[in-house]
Amino acid sequence: MSYQGSCHCQEVRFEVDVDLAHPITCNCSYCQRRGSILAFTPAANFSLQSGEDKLTEYRFNTRNIQHLFCSVCGMESFARAAGPDGTPMVAINIRCLEGVDPYSLEPTMFDGRSR
Repeated sequence: MSYQGSCHCQEVRFEVDVDLAHPITCNCSYCQRRGSILAFTPAANFSLQSGEDKLTEYRFNTRNIQHLFCSVCGMESFARAAGPDGTPMVAINIRCLEGVDPYSLEPTMFDGRSR
């Protein structure tokens, strides 16, 4: 399905085609503190509509994931990385999608702490 999404202040806005059937949460040191629920989609399914100039990058640990957050409100609405097969992917923070009730989802826990 196609969704509109944004950071809290809406300086960063995007459109994405993503399947919400298999969301995850992660217990790594970063995700646990952030509390996001994630869904993944190929980068070709993601279009940044506005706010490229507002994005600030954060990388940690293996430095493979480009965590991008709004420099105005601090919200991370998506991140970029390569999938296991090398395909460019985008991790969408489902909590930032318009019209989606995150409490209606049943995310699977990913053990990022052990990686």
